[in-house]
Amino acid sequence: MKVITAIIVSTMLLSHLAYAEKRKTRDISHLISKEEFLSYKDVADFIDKSPKVTVMKPPSKDDIDEQGRPFVTSLTGSDCDRDGKMDDNPTCNAVFYKLWLKYAR
Repeated sequence: MKVITAIIVSTMLLSHLAYAEKRKTRDISHLISKEEFLSYKDVADFIDKSPKVTVMKPPSKDDIDEQGRPFVTSLTGSDCDRDGKMDDNPTCNAVFYKLWLKYAR
């Protein structure tokens, strides 16, 4: 009985987490038309053609010891949800999937 209860609770928790993650993904269909979305070959093409964002990363102690001061590291990545912040791969995949559900079905 405890095993069944644990399975049910685990399933409900995972379902809730998946729903919460899906809700966090912005709907950008007002920014990307159906025609533009259908021009992407796949999710990799969508990510590649998304706007790029560069962020500055503070140097680590090892960087300063090796390179000296001043030293700055920059990271450039894709802004798939067009909010001005660099997105990770799961976020880009979720944005693409949300658009796919709206336009490609």
